[in-house]
Amino acid sequence: MKYSIRRKFALIFSGVMAGIILLCWFLNTMFLGQYYIRSRTKIIYNAYNTIRQVANSETYSTEEFGKELDNICSRYNITVCVMDANSQTKYVSFNGGRELETQLVGYIFGFYSGPVEVLEEGGDYVLQRLKSGEDEYLEMYGRLNTGISFIMRTPIESIRLSARIANRFFAYVGVLGTVAGGIIIWFVSRRITRPILELSRISEQMVHLNFEAKYRGRNKNEVDLLGENINKLSESLERSISELKTANNELQKDIERKEAIDEMRKEFLANVSHELKTPIALIQGYAEGLRESVNDDPESRSFYCEVIMDEAAKMNQMVQKLLTLNQLEFGNDLVTMERFDVTALVRNYIQSAGILTKQNDIRVCMEESGPIYVWADEYKTEEVFMNYFSNAVHYCSGEKRIEISLERREQRVRVNVFNTGEPIPEESLSHLWEKFYKVDKARTREYGGSGVGLSIVKAIMESMNQKYGVENRPDGVLFWFELEMVEGSC
Repeated sequence: MKYSIRRKFALIFSGVMAGIILLCWFLNTMFLGQYYIRSRTKIIYNAYNTIRQVANSETYSTEEFGKELDNICSRYNITVCVMDANSQTKYVSFNGGRELETQLVGYIFGFYSGPVEVLEEGGDYVLQRLKSGEDEYLEMYGRLNTGISFIMRTPIESIRLSARIANRFFAYVGVLGTVAGGIIIWFVSRRITRPILELSRISEQMVHLNFEAKYRGRNKNEVDLLGENINKLSESLERSISELKTANNELQKDIERKEAIDEMRKEFLANVSHELKTPIALIQGYAEGLRESVNDDPESRSFYCEVIMDEAAKMNQMVQKLLTLNQLEFGNDLVTMERFDVTALVRNYIQSAGILTKQNDIRVCMEESGPIYVWADEYKTEEVFMNYFSNAVHYCSGEKRIEISLERREQRVRVNVFNTGEPIPEESLSHLWEKFYKVDKARTREYGGSGVGLSIVKAIMESMNQKYGVENRPDGVLFWFELEMVEGSC
């Protein structure tokens, strides 16, 4: 990913760490030595105050005075020499105090002439910097009003060397810390970017109108709150798209509906009157025969009654189908566009029709196919498949085999229903979808067909603005219809 947040986190964190370390290193280099000198100066002042306080007290000649100065010298690396009013040595520190006796006498009597830099002069002391050989010192000497003389010295070069060593060590540690911190933040940031990448994947699926993926977050932080809102947005979009597709489908039908209504009414009345004429004539003839007692035996009368009842049932079935077809053609039956798995629909119907195929000794085969989600009216899609499958059962012959397959074609899926048997005459293929058209009228009437089933298929498919058709194959007939496939379902 070109602009990865994870990479930015690592780079920003490493940059900030490196910047802070460089700033600290610069400040140490520029000011640490001065800070140390000021700190040492403060320590010398504290030792000076201690000597002045003790000189004015009764503990000056006791061992406590020496122990207190020993403690200051050992703790702060200070060399001290103290003389009384008679220039007799009263105290020298264990870390080179004897060397300062001669220098203190020279200061008192004014014959020391070494190079010094006076930093501050008080009423009874002088603070200065001086060099002795290769070494440089911070030094204070003076004579108190009680006559006590003192000198204190601490080395400066060791301070500078310590500062340089500390800065170099700090630079090494800083580089290692920056690298280690960058690596750690690289892996730690994965916990932050992982849910963001998951949200990106879900939103990408939403772009393709696939709303199955949901965000599962447990931390209850800001990212999880965003994920919950995206889940709600996904559900809202799915409802809105379903409503929009339904409304769009209805709008397309309304445009064509007005022009076809009058013609459909005329055609409907003509076809109904033609199809009802034969069963009505049969019912009337057999009823008259019963009235006139053409055959008086009970067996004949029972046969006449069965014919009348059979024709009446066929008329009732045909009227029901005509009412369904009428609602579809006149747009009184609302088409609800839904998202569903057409594979599951086909499998469920084949399973429910198992008794029918067994009674007719027919073998049903269906190609393996995973879930395929489509946009269509689920109830009407099942009715289309039912009509195809019923026709396949009634006209199946030869090997008595029905094959079902689902074929993906770009953004559509084609459902194929094939049955072995006699092919349909070429001149009849274009008329199959007309109401009451029958290729083999004797056979259609034998199983009670009305010639309306494929007209219902036509009306349903056109109400959903989808394609349908029929093809002759060398060993049988293939009926098919297409549906709009949900993006990303394959």
